[in-house]
Amino acid sequence: MRDTVTTRTTLDDGAGEAPEEPPNRGPLALSIAPLPRSPAAVFAAPAPEDYSLPRNRFLRTSRRTRSFRRAFFPEVADQDWNDWRWQCRNRLRRAADLERMLSLSPHERAALEGGGSLLPVGITPYYLSLVSPDDPRHPLRRAVIPTTAEFQRSPGESDDPLSEDSQSPVPGLVHRYPDRVLLLASDFCSTYCRYCTRSRVVGHGTIHPNASRLEEAFDYIRASPSVRDVLLSGGDPLSLSDEKLDWILGNLRSIPHVEMIRIGSKVPAVLPQRVTPQLCRTLRRHHPLWLSLHFTHPEECTPETHRACAMLADAGIPLGSQTVLLRGINDDAETMKTLMHRLLMMRVRPYYLYQCDPLSGSAHFRTPVEKGLEIIRALRGFTTGYAVPTYVIDAPGGGGKIPLMPDAVIGRDGDSLLLRNHEDKIFRYPDPKPCASD
Repeated sequence: MRDTVTTRTTLDDGAGEAPEEPPNRGPLALSIAPLPRSPAAVFAAPAPEDYSLPRNRFLRTSRRTRSFRRAFFPEVADQDWNDWRWQCRNRLRRAADLERMLSLSPHERAALEGGGSLLPVGITPYYLSLVSPDDPRHPLRRAVIPTTAEFQRSPGESDDPLSEDSQSPVPGLVHRYPDRVLLLASDFCSTYCRYCTRSRVVGHGTIHPNASRLEEAFDYIRASPSVRDVLLSGGDPLSLSDEKLDWILGNLRSIPHVEMIRIGSKVPAVLPQRVTPQLCRTLRRHHPLWLSLHFTHPEECTPETHRACAMLADAGIPLGSQTVLLRGINDDAETMKTLMHRLLMMRVRPYYLYQCDPLSGSAHFRTPVEKGLEIIRALRGFTTGYAVPTYVIDAPGGGGKIPLMPDAVIGRDGDSLLLRNHEDKIFRYPDPKPCASD
């Protein structure tokens, strides 16, 4: 199979011909209107109903996104704006381009101009439309715009905090657990999260979806009969073409002992235009298939995202969400509860709440572990159990995920176990100690 495939897409997939993977470097093909006034002035204050679901789930787009398009992309037709390849080609990557749309703080500007070898900047126009133009503390803005805090290294941090490189028997494949492997499809994401645990490789052009590398990974999996579960991640696997995805999934599905395949993706949140009928048909061919989606804040739950998740769910793909706990973004119970509720309304089951990995330069994102336990206490018993994710730490050094729970078992009283509920009340559960003869 060729390493690069050129395909002609239908209107649903975006018009025209495009290379297999969107370009990761090179000049932007922006069509930005002249800036008539300060960035803040072109946006109406975001109304709560812009992101309210399901009441507005049938809207084509939010008021904020419409205002953004009128201000900066007035000549771009709907067909182009809704083409995922156009969105990728026109990612915002440089201080000069972002400064036309945002009032950059000194710390943001310094980071954009002096990032060096750090994780690159890349933001789709769609996702930038959700970002506050004048508030550096806006949750979505903090997640994707770098600051000089990334230059600071704290004790215990590492470029590879999960020791994935040491558990990689072949390039781009991590084998940590006995029955599952992590396969990195590529290092490309349409939008780069500043807290990404793979910042050391993502966006640097070191992991390509070429046939020779992937065949080596397939050979390893074929020779490892204990592997029954493959997680396809990266980078974002859904940034690949339908044809390349079909080829990768087909090869994995042809391995008899591979029972299930999972895909980790943030596409529905940052590039919902990528979810097309053709993509859904491609994915359906490889069931049982699961999608682990990445959402961080309720404002990511837009009409576009709702439609993308609905299409995936209608294709019979179970959807779960993995959320990273981030200081100043989602580290309060009300924000987290709202996010979990909106995910359920999009048929996405909250799965994991991750403690932020001790990645180099991530101290400004990390919360105390007690904050995560506090949020779980505020959810458990106060909302449906489906809305309560499992709070985990992915142990540094490659130890795997360790679940954390608020203390519920407080001790024993004779043959009774003493339990604390969500209202801090104590209850007895009959639990006789087993006799020696048992």
